[in-house]
Amino acid sequence: MSTPFANFQYGIYLEGAMNGKRPQHPMAWDALEREATARLAPGPRGYLNGGAGTEDTMRANLAAFRRQRIVPRMLRDVETRSLARTVLGTEMPAPLLIAPIGVQSIVHEDGELAVARAAATAGLTMIASTASSYTMEAVAEAGGAGSPRWYQLYWPRGRELARSLVERAEAAGYTAIVVTLDTWLLGWRPRDLQEAYLPFLESVGIANYLSDPIFRSTLEKPPEEDPMAAVGQFVGVFSNPAVTWEDLAFLRECTTLPIVLKGILHPDDAREAAARGVDGIIVSNHGGRQVDGAIGALDALPGVVDAVGDELTVLFDSGVRCGADVFKALALGARAVAVGRPVMWGLAVGGEAGATLVLQSLLAELDLTLALSGLAHVDQVDRSALTAVAP
Repeated sequence: MSTPFANFQYGIYLEGAMNGKRPQHPMAWDALEREATARLAPGPRGYLNGGAGTEDTMRANLAAFRRQRIVPRMLRDVETRSLARTVLGTEMPAPLLIAPIGVQSIVHEDGELAVARAAATAGLTMIASTASSYTMEAVAEAGGAGSPRWYQLYWPRGRELARSLVERAEAAGYTAIVVTLDTWLLGWRPRDLQEAYLPFLESVGIANYLSDPIFRSTLEKPPEEDPMAAVGQFVGVFSNPAVTWEDLAFLRECTTLPIVLKGILHPDDAREAAARGVDGIIVSNHGGRQVDGAIGALDALPGVVDAVGDELTVLFDSGVRCGADVFKALALGARAVAVGRPVMWGLAVGGEAGATLVLQSLLAELDLTLALSGLAHVDQVDRSALTAVAP
């Protein structure tokens, strides 16, 4: 039998033919982006869609995908297909994750709660951000007991606070810790600067801190009584640019969960991660939001995969806009691919239903791309499915 995603598009066609119904939200990815952008106020719009500096890295991410072209093969039996894969102990119906994105309530009031429910509906793993508008416990509850979830850690100043966040995540049922490495300092983001917009300063996206016993113990008054003092304390502890490779040993002491390092672009950093005994890495440039003029993440992926081979699990994010992009990243060696902005576009236009539509569409498009490329199982996807073209 074919994958459970195969008939999604036919359901849409049948609704049109039998009931005269059309999708409530745009099905084309560029149209979805335009509608989401039109719905957002200037501050949230710039925060979601903007990048660092001239936004050259964002363009590099998109261009890298365009240079990789799929070469379909014919007359192969693709009637029975599977996208299923187990990644770091998490069983996945497809190697697709929801990237960690903070302050989701600036896009829709339900924020991470809506996305957690959408992920549960699609059966996909959500990577919940430390910078969430809701606590990690509330996000876990929204997703439900059977929904897989990983926790993304912004490593704070103060080891006890870091330990507390990790221990809370493990207690709440998160099954991997994803440490973001490329955001010790905020990048130069002209769109946000133009609007003087940083939602954290309005107490948005700091729920995990305000609810943390270690963080609260550092305050003279509870955040409910003096919210601005709590914001000031958050600013002081949010990131820790003094963290080095040596500190990973402490993190391993805090948890037995798989540890994934997010933000790796250089092969030597991948080798160092393997030598330090982490379980996985995510090749990522933070969606182009940190370093202007950086290498496109997809351009970095093959070198990283070649550097570490089977020593650790290589994942990917940055610049993913469609199911074909997911296919390309898998072909270049990623074990799973995380998608970010498109999920937020769906959230912006339709809340939980919009995010669910995006995830179901990505799964259906990935399944079709697999089949139409002449492949029946995701494990058959490798570099032979692609050819590179000149810029």
